[in-house]
Amino acid sequence: MDREKFTRLEEIPNIGPSMAEDLRLVGVSHPRDLIGRDPYQMYEELCLKTGERVDPCVIDVFISAVRFMEGEPKRPWWAYTSERKQRLAGGDSFGQTKRSSRRPPEASR
Repeated sequence: MDREKFTRLEEIPNIGPSMAEDLRLVGVSHPRDLIGRDPYQMYEELCLKTGERVDPCVIDVFISAVRFMEGEPKRPWWAYTSERKQRLAGGDSFGQTKRSSRRPPEASR
């Protein structure tokens, strides 16, 4: 599959109009912008920009999109759920202690 031909975010597997808008909020306007991005950092940035703790399944979608654009085979977003849960088991995406609050990071300081 020639990913270089992709020009719209919605062409990426698992990315519909709503997720494409979330990607745009974190500075991803073209599919190639995903290459080299950290899905966990993108999630944290999305939470900061929206002012709320977004459903963590969004991380799974971000992982699927980044990895697909980096050359991995197309996989459903939920194929990454167990990986995300293992990584976040001891802390958030930055390795910090889990917050008991569901408020965005800047509101809990």
